[in-house]
Amino acid sequence: MRALAGGLLLAAVLPLAAAAGVGVRQLPAHGDDGPVTVFYPTAAAEAPVQRGPFRLLLAENAVPARGNGRLVVMSHGSGGSPWSHSDLARALVREGFIVAAPRHHRDNALDPSRPGPESWKRRPSEVSRAIDAVGADPALASLVALERVGVYGMSAGGHTALSFAGGRWSPASFRRHCEAHLAQDFPACVGLFTELKGNRYDGIRKTVALAAIRTLFRDDAWQAHADPRVQAVVAAVPVAADFEPASLAAPRVPLGLVTAGRDAWLAPHFHGEAVLAACRPRCERVGDLPGGGHGALLSPAPPAEVLPPIAARLLRDPPGFDRGVLPALDARIAAFFRRHLLP
Repeated sequence: MRALAGGLLLAAVLPLAAAAGVGVRQLPAHGDDGPVTVFYPTAAAEAPVQRGPFRLLLAENAVPARGNGRLVVMSHGSGGSPWSHSDLARALVREGFIVAAPRHHRDNALDPSRPGPESWKRRPSEVSRAIDAVGADPALASLVALERVGVYGMSAGGHTALSFAGGRWSPASFRRHCEAHLAQDFPACVGLFTELKGNRYDGIRKTVALAAIRTLFRDDAWQAHADPRVQAVVAAVPVAADFEPASLAAPRVPLGLVTAGRDAWLAPHFHGEAVLAACRPRCERVGDLPGGGHGALLSPAPPAEVLPPIAARLLRDPPGFDRGVLPALDARIAAFFRRHLLP
């Protein structure tokens, strides 16, 4: 009996053991939707590939191998790409997941022209269509079951993730937050438009910023999105000050948060910590980086020289932060999805 049990266990792990590599392929764009980058288990050998400023080890266009049959969709931050979350994608693929990363329309590294509420409204539907695209792909469809999908999002992608957890928000809610807390949460409210410099011109900067915010964030209509296929969500350093706290008090699905104590872009007590205060005990902190900044969740990190100057300052690691803690965080995120998506 013991030999039979051992044989069954060996048979269960052999497919993942054989699929030792991380494959990558791109599903084509459709309409206004950008392409979807897919990471997946494969038995093929990896080789160096260059993607923008990143040099990665991947098996490009390799034949997919069967993993654990589950999909996780990653939503990148404003001006981002899937490549700066490829370390997390690798950790998820090593656990048998297929990982899909849509390129968000006009809010990505190639075209960052429309961040903010216009993108926030579109992003959840783009994630749902990315799930559809994986299910329609001949090479992937038979390897994944889509009734239990995970969503991970960082920053603006965290905003996307919170929508799947049942959160509702409005542009006007963001405006009211910025009217009340402009100086304390200036980078979140203004983005890369300008920054406070601690000089006599800061008053003018705040006046101009507030006028722009009142023009762009006038809509009081609540925004929400539901997709019953999504059954677990992780929001990392999310944009969250515009969510109605009551809508996240009882998340629709298991909700995990990742926070960074020295986030200079999104003041934690207005964003990630505020979500935790609203949703506990029905959510959990999957990970906390007390010494980490907003860019700590970008792994590998984009070189500072490819970023606009304000972005480079907001995303750089604070002095003393050790990126050696990130593999353990990726493992905790993978464990969260494994716990909530697998039988």
